Amino acid sequence: MDVKLPNLGETVDSGVVVNVLVTEGQKVAKGDPLIEIESEKAIATVPSPAEGVVAKLHVRAGEKIAVGQRILTFAGGGTEAQAEVRQTEGPPARVAQVQESRPSIPQQKPEPVQEPAEVDTSAGHPPAASPSIRHIARELGIDLSRVRGTGRGGRILMTDLRAYIQSLQKLAASAGAVREREQPAAVQVDFSKWGPITIKPLSPLRQTISRRMSESWRTVPRVTQFDEPDITRLVELRERYKAAYEAKGVRLTLTGLLVRCVVLALQKHPVVNASLDSSGENIVYKSYYHLGIAVDTEAGLIVPVMRDADKKSLLDISRELEDLARKARERKVSGEELRGGTFTISNQGGIGGTHFTPIINLPEVAILGVGRGAMKPVWRDGRVEPRHLVPVSLSYDHRIVDGGEAARFIVDLAKAAAEFDEAFVRL
Repeated sequence: MDVKLPNLGETVDSGVVVNVLVTEGQKVAKGDPLIEIESEKAIATVPSPAEGVVAKLHVRAGEKIAVGQRILTFAGGGTEAQAEVRQTEGPPARVAQVQESRPSIPQQKPEPVQEPAEVDTSAGHPPAASPSIRHIARELGIDLSRVRGTGRGGRILMTDLRAYIQSLQKLAASAGAVREREQPAAVQVDFSKWGPITIKPLSPLRQTISRRMSESWRTVPRVTQFDEPDITRLVELRERYKAAYEAKGVRLTLTGLLVRCVVLALQKHPVVNASLDSSGENIVYKSYYHLGIAVDTEAGLIVPVMRDADKKSLLDISRELEDLARKARERKVSGEELRGGTFTISNQGGIGGTHFTPIINLPEVAILGVGRGAMKPVWRDGRVEPRHLVPVSLSYDHRIVDGGEAARFIVDLAKAAAEFDEAFVRL
């Protein structure tokens, strides 16, 4: 019996084998882990769908495999099976990956597509068609004079309208292929001419980051709003209550306090918590607040999602922040925990730096970048006072968020920090 790689997710069709957990000749039970595979930003285990003895392994660590590809063969023949993918329970093994050799693929020319012919309506009569077909044509913006009818007397049938639409789709696809071929090719540089080099393939995680960031950069007209809110009260509250939180086994951080501030600001500005639908013609307003928390890991940036942040206490928020960060760094975060975010926070304050321009995590429409806070002199109530200011950068999708809305969001975020309710901090 052949065991094949099952579906990994809605948009995932391949992954890289992180670790092979069985050997040839080994007897395995149903449910025993066979391999660990990295796809998108998560690592999962593929369990055995049946009991058997491994007759032959078809994969090795570091190899890229696709859905439906054989993982191994059990002795004794039988029908093929696909295992159910589970999230890995243990830390992933580190694998030394090797550069893949890819055969060159000859360039193929797309088949020529015939543009739909225009029908002669010079006699002044509109093309013959039923009311239902005319209604569909109006809804789709199709000029029926360009559709050739095959019915009696040139009457346009539903099959004619469908064939015309299909020909338009082929024409559009052909034009897209031509534009793609006309894109300038990447310049090939032999870096070894100037000294020793090392070539390593991009990990699936880094490929995912590259693809998503490029898509966001190409499709979103992004604007970034900068400010320096006064978080003196947040710093004071943290100092006052951090020991009480530590007694509960949890660290009270500024990120946790900022999560609450962000939720309050999003509730006042629902468009910042929204998304565009796939048509680009409708705004989807969400009545939930699932915040993506960017985590810096050795493998790259991972953004697990804290769900229903508006319904959690500060203790729960703080505990979940630690849990999500740990799981992200150990690559134990599941694919589902990376989806469904409505707004993202990227806090670089622990590393350093001030303002930066974070890239929007599609399909969200905004992301908040937070830099390292510092004490600065501020003119306040007629005198100069030392206040703790933090640099923030709000990148937003200008297709649905205007500059005024973004500025008001930052103002309300700063107000939430300056007037933070101490009752929300108390245990």
